[in-house]
Amino acid sequence: MDDGSATDTLEESGELPFPAQIVRPPSRGRILRQYELIDRIRDYDPHVNEDAINRAYVFAMQRHGSQLRASGDPYFAHPIEVAGILTELRLDAASIITGLLHDTVEDTTATTAEISKLFGEEVAQLVDGVTKLSQLELNSNRTKQAENLQKFILALSKDVRVLLVKLADRLHNMRTLHFIKKREKRERIARETADIYAPLARRMGIQRFSGELEELAFQHLHPEACKTINEQLANLRAERSGAVAAVTQKISAALEAAGIEARVMGREKRAYSVWKKLERKSISFSDVSDLYGFRVVVNDTAQCYAALGVIHEAWSCVPGRFKDFISVPKPNGYRSIHTGVVGPSATSVDIQIRSEEMDRIAEDGVAAHWRYKNSTYGYHPIDDKQSDPLAPLRNLVEILEHGGDPEEFLENAKLEMFQDQVFAFTPKGDLIVLPYGATPLDFAYAVHTRIGDTTVGARINGEERPLRTALSNGDVVEILRSDIRKPVADWESVAVTGKARSAIRRLVRESEREEFATLGRRLAGHALRRVGLNPEEVNLEDARQRLNYDTMDELYAAIGRGRLTGASLAEAAVPGFVRKSALGEPRLMIDNDHASDFVRGSDLMPGVALHFMPCCSPLPGDRIVGVHVPDRGVEVHTIDCDHLAEHDANEDQWIDLAWTDEAKRNGLALGRLVMSCENTKGVFAQVGKIISECDGNITNVRAQNRREDFIDLLVDVEVADSKHLNVIAASLRALPVVVDVKRLRG
Repeated sequence: MDDGSATDTLEESGELPFPAQIVRPPSRGRILRQYELIDRIRDYDPHVNEDAINRAYVFAMQRHGSQLRASGDPYFAHPIEVAGILTELRLDAASIITGLLHDTVEDTTATTAEISKLFGEEVAQLVDGVTKLSQLELNSNRTKQAENLQKFILALSKDVRVLLVKLADRLHNMRTLHFIKKREKRERIARETADIYAPLARRMGIQRFSGELEELAFQHLHPEACKTINEQLANLRAERSGAVAAVTQKISAALEAAGIEARVMGREKRAYSVWKKLERKSISFSDVSDLYGFRVVVNDTAQCYAALGVIHEAWSCVPGRFKDFISVPKPNGYRSIHTGVVGPSATSVDIQIRSEEMDRIAEDGVAAHWRYKNSTYGYHPIDDKQSDPLAPLRNLVEILEHGGDPEEFLENAKLEMFQDQVFAFTPKGDLIVLPYGATPLDFAYAVHTRIGDTTVGARINGEERPLRTALSNGDVVEILRSDIRKPVADWESVAVTGKARSAIRRLVRESEREEFATLGRRLAGHALRRVGLNPEEVNLEDARQRLNYDTMDELYAAIGRGRLTGASLAEAAVPGFVRKSALGEPRLMIDNDHASDFVRGSDLMPGVALHFMPCCSPLPGDRIVGVHVPDRGVEVHTIDCDHLAEHDANEDQWIDLAWTDEAKRNGLALGRLVMSCENTKGVFAQVGKIISECDGNITNVRAQNRREDFIDLLVDVEVADSKHLNVIAASLRALPVVVDVKRLRG
């Protein structure tokens, strides 16, 4: 195919012309040509729409025009290379075209509508998805990175090809990262690659991407360590020249003698893999025994197990190194047999055994399922279990649905992406794959969130075990449940998986929201009464709408949390009618019905009835004690109450009590005063004024012992605590008309 240039503009013609000559500016690297790209695609899709690929190739070159990359290459070299990388995954034409166009909307005058018109709605949506991901530039700010990862996962959940194009884009950017001059920028890009893109590639089973992304990020994040390990690997390679070929030949000979056709390949660990092992195990380079590994690729599953038998017969198996990922595949679809043997020359050798199909899935992951079937090329799962290309990301999407702040999601997402697996079973034999170190609580949430929320215990292999027990491969786990969804204290420390932790945090939030809503309902009624409104006559639905809360529960929860004041609620309920409460803010009345909110005690049984005794009228700030009375509950007295003498013979029924923080902060109690006053005109007004100025609220006044010169007044006053009542009493004593003031007990 000849290279050429277009003579008509796209805007004038409305379609892409086929160019006769394309003039290429000087390049520091060879750019993949149109016919080469077409040839690559035709190798696996003979019926590819060549015209659409050609038009996309030209469109990208024309729109990027004279733009240059940091390397000095023309910018259009980048999307062309991305498309080339996608052909290695054997993706469909829409994905290849998206690779060619993925930067046009963001970096040129092209629009999504224009791409839809020229290349179809499918391509336009894919380009739009990749464009949105590109706009989520993850920076060193952890909160920003976390927020963007949330958006990233949601975008990917719509079409997995968006992720594949983005990974190819990131891979080419990492291959050319060394051209960027600023070290800080290189490190930032490398960090987000190591934290986000490489784990996502591994999660989707795309080994060819994840391994290279990790290695390239390692070179920029830890250049000295990378250089040192590569030098040591090179020295070792020189010392053992021919050793890998010799082992490969011996394995091949053993398999050939058994009549098994196989490809045997030796490989050296990447520097990043070696470094990670050194860090994890705190060992030196000389202690790493598996620097070289070997892969045996046979025709089918049966030959995998036959090859395993031949290898174990020829060499001794290393205990603990055998793993069968064929019968129990990894969540990303990876299937292979792993074993370790004491091979030729008494060296430890790691061997992977897999079929040709398994090998491609191991390298390409979800992309391996784009293939021909029934004369069509597209995504065709090998079996029903692999029908969902986004299955490896479902847990991350579930974590998003549980809510929580972005940093919490980032933490949980990394937990999901980085850990190795353990395989456990339900009593019915269903397989549950979990990270290494997972507990029965993780198991419960992996089965279903509802099961996790109602878990109270577990049986492992028929025996009841603590929920903190780490599961082992092959464990049969039975979850014990209750009918109540309620978080248990310290549950989050029991869970290992991000899914379980995010679900537990959601459950805690819901439980707290319910508790605050219950408290808020009580506070709302009292707050309205405090400002002179009858709660039964007030339409709080109008208040909810004015205050912009979605539900009444949200409004009540805001009151319970202290985020919405009673005055604000009253103003929203009846605009223009607000009277400040005596204590400035609404408080909760301390009474027998809600005594458990205000009194605590180490020996106090949950649910026991509490009674504030009128003989001493306890107030917050008073030292209090409880007396257990059979068939009645616990009577609450002040420590100096005269009636306690009646219980001296039963001191074993006494309970140490104290006021809760809720009582101290938000409680409202009824204090009683008795005063002797001069029987003069206006005495009631003077007493009322002083109590009001001291933020007290008179609820009842009774006159008794009225005489010609003096009168006794009994006054019930709403106060915050005993100190508040004492302040009021002292202020009243200062009045000339007041002879004496005392606190009335009972």
